[in-house]
Amino acid sequence: MWKIAFENIKIALTSIRSQVLRTCITIFIIAIGIWALVGILSVVSALRNTIIEDFTSLGANTFTIQRYDTATKIAKEKTDKPNPIITYAEASAFKEAYKYPLTYTSLSFHAASQIEVKGNNMKTDPEVSVYGCDENYLSNSGLKLTQGRNFNFTEIANNQHVCVIGADFAKKMFKDISPIHQVISIRGYKFKVIGLLKEQGSTFGNNEDQRIFIPVQVARTIFNAANINYTLKISTEQEGQLSNASDQAIQTFRSIRNLTPSQKTNFGIERSDDMIRSMMTQVEMLNLAAWLIGLITILSSSIALMNIMLVSVTERTREIGVRKSLGAKKRTIAQQFFTETVIIGQLGGLLGTLLGLSTAYGLSSLMDFSFSIPWNAIIAAFITTFIVAVISGLYPAIKASKLDPVEALRYE
Repeated sequence: MWKIAFENIKIALTSIRSQVLRTCITIFIIAIGIWALVGILSVVSALRNTIIEDFTSLGANTFTIQRYDTATKIAKEKTDKPNPIITYAEASAFKEAYKYPLTYTSLSFHAASQIEVKGNNMKTDPEVSVYGCDENYLSNSGLKLTQGRNFNFTEIANNQHVCVIGADFAKKMFKDISPIHQVISIRGYKFKVIGLLKEQGSTFGNNEDQRIFIPVQVARTIFNAANINYTLKISTEQEGQLSNASDQAIQTFRSIRNLTPSQKTNFGIERSDDMIRSMMTQVEMLNLAAWLIGLITILSSSIALMNIMLVSVTERTREIGVRKSLGAKKRTIAQQFFTETVIIGQLGGLLGTLLGLSTAYGLSSLMDFSFSIPWNAIIAAFITTFIVAVISGLYPAIKASKLDPVEALRYE
């Protein structure tokens, strides 16, 4: 059995070499379908990795109270009454009143963007974002430190001029020296660096490593503006208590805003697990669309492969007649053409997979997605290619095996 299989492979390779141009065209036709399938699935997989990493970095067991949740912000009509901003008084009152067990509340706001920062005898381009926050913000947001430490309660309460900086900012400002205990200047105010954040990369196009965090009251003093909107982020240490903790937080903040039971909640609340679940649903829809696009392209490739193999059977009619006259059985002839089809199909699958991975890697790099080798897509590609080869090669192989040897030998 193995001897016959190896013999069929040798014959198939000989036939492929004798028709190099046609074989190359056939392989490329198949590769186009696999290219589309693997490329799209790989990009979707990279997008999924990026979303998981980004949302994990925001805190895995947290929820956020803000002016709007994402769904409301997207669906909000112009005629809707806008939600009031979350004031500092409301945020402080919530932090004081909310006492759910084993939870930590942080208060923060985006103080300014495109700020020029000076220090170490140089200054940055106006590209730095400054955030005011308290001692719980970094841990609630899943931000890790590579050097130094986080703010402590005393520094926040006493409005000390200390800061925690992002990785890119530190590289540009301090280059090869440690930033810890260095002094930077923001709008003329001096700050001592006490912590360096782990590199975050970009989240949805925003560079997370160009941020500086300073105590919230100090930020309010320096960046004094009307209608500052604050954000509350709450983390819980208890597994499975996110729903109960968020429900109590809603009641507490409704009470602070003096909302009656009949009045609609006029703020947004987003849970980390809800956001991930919603994004994953969208990604799965993209994944389904990728499969549909890829399979439609592969269907066209399978039809092209079948037609080319039928042409090959017609051109090699006399060869089939000679083999049959020398004692070759129908099964042997069918296996020969079937093997040839499978080899061409797998070569096309290999080429398409390499092109798909290369394209996906390039696109992922351009869009700052977290690329990883999508083994599921690669396995799916080879299985799909094999099925296509089987379907495309079955009819030509059967047709070749049923040729009458006498008529085949007469064929010119």
